[in-house]
Amino acid sequence: MLLPVSLLSAPMLSVPMLFAALFSYPDPAGDARGDGGYVLPTRPAISADALDLREFRAEALGKAAKTPLPLLQGTTNSSTGMRFTVGLGRIENPWGLPSGFSAGVTDIFVKSPLGTVRTLGNLGLNVRGAGGWQYHVRVTGAGATLEGLPTEQGGTAASLNQKPVPMAAPSVRIEGTNLVIDAAIPPGQYAYWVTNSVYSPLSSDGILRPTTGADSSALQASRASAPAPVDVLAASDDTAVYTLDTLAPVGETRDSRTLLLAAVGGAGLLLTTLATVLVWRRRNA
Repeated sequence: MLLPVSLLSAPMLSVPMLFAALFSYPDPAGDARGDGGYVLPTRPAISADALDLREFRAEALGKAAKTPLPLLQGTTNSSTGMRFTVGLGRIENPWGLPSGFSAGVTDIFVKSPLGTVRTLGNLGLNVRGAGGWQYHVRVTGAGATLEGLPTEQGGTAASLNQKPVPMAAPSVRIEGTNLVIDAAIPPGQYAYWVTNSVYSPLSSDGILRPTTGADSSALQASRASAPAPVDVLAASDDTAVYTLDTLAPVGETRDSRTLLLAAVGGAGLLLTTLATVLVWRRRNA
């Protein structure tokens, strides 16, 4: 049975927004010391509050896109995508950057059914559990970047050996003690790995990594191979982060294609039922 165009198109526009609703996850305050023994640098001085994750929020930005947003599109489309809000203990600018903040490096790894990357960048952490990330946002006071795994035509996963490629740079602004990040990621329900590391313009990638040396400009830890983040978005009783060097995601992923097929199938079933009732009534009239 052919469905009316209006019924076929309605789920295409509305279903993605069902799973792109606001996601919020709080993080314990006062835990920006890595495994508890990290010593922050004092030259320049950085407070633990400026590196302390307090809350993470994710929500769809504007109307949902009908097709996946292309990689390398040049500029962030302000009408579609995802908005991430990272709440911090405070905003500090120890390096005096024009952006107004330069204490930390915030990394957001976005897990989806198509995600296959299981190392969390160059942070010294790996994914815990099944699956991997598809998109990676990095925010520093010197700029923001977005990379993602390319997808095949029709939104299917690319090769397992496919490397992330650059996407349009996200926009970032400060609201109080929050970093508000708009990224060209297709609206959807995702899971996330979120970390905060110490920023340094003197390193090649902007991250100050732990060292065992006693230096006022160093991030000191009990082992040199310790993970770079001083705080991660995780439950307060998650001790495996700094002992096993693994991080579990927060949130749940959902494949939009499954919802879309279910919506179309439900509409077809409803129309079939209505048609059957009408035929039965005519025969018994």
